[in-house]
Amino acid sequence: MDLVNHPRYISRLTRDTLGVILAGGSGGRLQELVRWRAKPSVYFGGKFRIIDFPISNCMNSGIRRVCVLTQYKSYSLIRHLINAWGTLRGELGEFVEVLPASQRYSKEWYAGTADAVYQNLDIIRSHRPRFVLVLAGDHVYKMDYGPMLAYHIEKGADMTVACIETPLDEARAFGVMSIDEEGRVTRFSEKPENPESMPDRPGVALASMGNYVFNTEFLFDHLIHDADNPESHHDFSMDVIPSLIGPHRVFAYPFRDPESGRQPYWRDVGTVDAFWQANMELLETHPELDLYDQEWPILTHQVQLPPAKFLFNEPGRTGMAIRSMVSGGCVISGAEVLHSLLFSKVTVHSWSHVEDSVLLPGVDVGRHCRIRRAVIDRGCKVPEGTVVGYDEAEDRRRFTVTPKGVVLITPEMLGQSIHYVRASDIGGLSSGAAEGRQ
Repeated sequence: MDLVNHPRYISRLTRDTLGVILAGGSGGRLQELVRWRAKPSVYFGGKFRIIDFPISNCMNSGIRRVCVLTQYKSYSLIRHLINAWGTLRGELGEFVEVLPASQRYSKEWYAGTADAVYQNLDIIRSHRPRFVLVLAGDHVYKMDYGPMLAYHIEKGADMTVACIETPLDEARAFGVMSIDEEGRVTRFSEKPENPESMPDRPGVALASMGNYVFNTEFLFDHLIHDADNPESHHDFSMDVIPSLIGPHRVFAYPFRDPESGRQPYWRDVGTVDAFWQANMELLETHPELDLYDQEWPILTHQVQLPPAKFLFNEPGRTGMAIRSMVSGGCVISGAEVLHSLLFSKVTVHSWSHVEDSVLLPGVDVGRHCRIRRAVIDRGCKVPEGTVVGYDEAEDRRRFTVTPKGVVLITPEMLGQSIHYVRASDIGGLSSGAAEGRQ
């Protein structure tokens, strides 16, 4: 019997693992979408937040002890974590703990990804895990972490890095590694200008997913060593991983479908263009990311809302949605919604047309609007007769337009102060004090 890949053996590994999710980054490339919220708290897929994906992966993998490290504008993220994940059975050893930056070891906030974990070593130690699974909190994907843990054991690794194959022109945004025939990492470069191709795949690099398995004591020793190094950035990719290669057993775990051998869906929705594109992909007939998969459900906090409603059936005034996803509480009142994704409580009023767009919760589109290729942030009230996506020069005058022509609209751009602060304060706020509705 293959013990390492046996389901019962893997279940023991997952029970002995603590998940640590890094959710403190600012995500500045998402521009105004993260003005009032952390990137892991950004909405995705009609009803979810990005953070729901790594946590759901942990739960579905049997890892039911999870710590989420937060820092940047974290109020809405913390509130979501409490609402969505605060009902686990503590008496059974299940939990999702929120660990905000609290200056436990120094007077500084989290200086980097490694420092974020280092500043919570006493809490991690109190849970007595055999393994620590460090996860990025800002990617969208489904992954069973059990086989990665089994691979880690099989290789006798000190650390294992989950990896994907990425075109060279995209690999510059990731940590890129080289491996030998055994899968052992021989080189690791963070965001290199000229990524190295895989020997058997010209034009393709092996990129880190930001997911790591550590033997617990090994992790502690090297985080303490890194914390004592005044020259370090205290970052896993920039400092810790390169320092481990050579003296220690660091292995790459290829993220592949166990049945087909193909690389599964994984997206870094770190720009507005990538965010828009990933949401649009969900509207395909057979999307790569199947949100309707009952075997690997993505879980979240769901507000109690009535079903979506479609009103009027008159010439030129028919409420309908085609090739779209429409969430609970939406009202399509005599308007057309084509190839778009509507989050909860969106209203589109009569004689309006919305196409190729993502409308976040609570958006209200007035009558006679024409909206195309847009991302509209939560709570926007789009005035009657607004036209977006048809005249780029006019769009740039009022809104943010991405390199690929997607128009981002926020309440502030519409002159709507839903955060109850003075307009002069908006640019200077560095905390999440006014982010309650996000």
